[in-house]
Amino acid sequence: MLIALLPGDGIGPEVVAEARRVLDALALDLSFEEALVGGAAYHATGHPLPPETLALAKRADAILFGAVGDPSCDALERALRPEQAILGLRKELALFANLRPAKLFPGLEDASALRPEVAAAIDMVIVRELNGDVYFGEKGMRTTSSGKREGYDIMSYDESEVARIAHVGFQTAAKRSGKLCSVDKANVLETSQLWRDVMIEVSADYPDVALSHMYVDNCAMQLVRNPGQFDVIVTGNLFGDILSDQASMCAGSIGMLPSASLDSAGKGLYEPIHGSAPDIAGQGKANPCATILSAAMMLRHSLGLAEAADRIEAAVGAALAKGARTSDLGGTLSTRAMGDAVVAELA
Repeated sequence: MLIALLPGDGIGPEVVAEARRVLDALALDLSFEEALVGGAAYHATGHPLPPETLALAKRADAILFGAVGDPSCDALERALRPEQAILGLRKELALFANLRPAKLFPGLEDASALRPEVAAAIDMVIVRELNGDVYFGEKGMRTTSSGKREGYDIMSYDESEVARIAHVGFQTAAKRSGKLCSVDKANVLETSQLWRDVMIEVSADYPDVALSHMYVDNCAMQLVRNPGQFDVIVTGNLFGDILSDQASMCAGSIGMLPSASLDSAGKGLYEPIHGSAPDIAGQGKANPCATILSAAMMLRHSLGLAEAADRIEAAVGAALAKGARTSDLGGTLSTRAMGDAVVAELA
């Protein structure tokens, strides 16, 4: 099975290297090919998603992605900025469903911004739609009749887009505790009203899953007040982007949370939810656990290797339980040393 490695920018190469070491330690029948993406690709080829990188991503059985983002590219036109690479991959590969588990590993209670007894209850999955909303809607800059500059981004979903992600949300909930919370802003947004209507319609196919609804502002508050009430959250692109980052800090550190972006057949792109962190790039300070756990998700969701995925997750948990910590968790281990600790537990 072929894995496309797209390390990207900043700390991306450092954390992907540790995930690769963990995968190698399992001695699975995997092959790897690496390609440029993001700012690194722009500087080398003039585009953040070169044709050869896209071709590899399409040919591979799964993609392990690092991070994109390079301050030296901030003044480029939007189409050439590093972040367009991940948006382009989502579009070209039809990766419409993003799964972001947020779980507090035992021993990390003090790393959370919440009280330990509140944080300890966190164990949820956020299912985020990836191909619609304001990120992919019509956008631009224009001049009003009074001569003022005006920016606009159009939020839109059609019912088939909502139904598609709704099924993923219900199926995910059915495999867990059977509770699905749909997050929207139906009191003010027509897009959200359609979202809620379709969620209710699709719920008829899943009588064993309890569907509830929550406005996004209330959900943000409840994630801090009582995150243990959530099992699976399903929401749109914009709201999901914000809520999943919030959930990561509730669970201890953004350096701990993996993600999967899937197409309808189960092929996926797997990445940590943190960014490129250029301020610490090359210093060996980054936490590789989110990328290592993303590799575990890749084995489970795209490659059918659930037992190997379980081993990785258990190894991360065991390393943490023995006190392995990078600086974001209050420890002193380097990126490499944290990888060593996980590999040692696999042995």
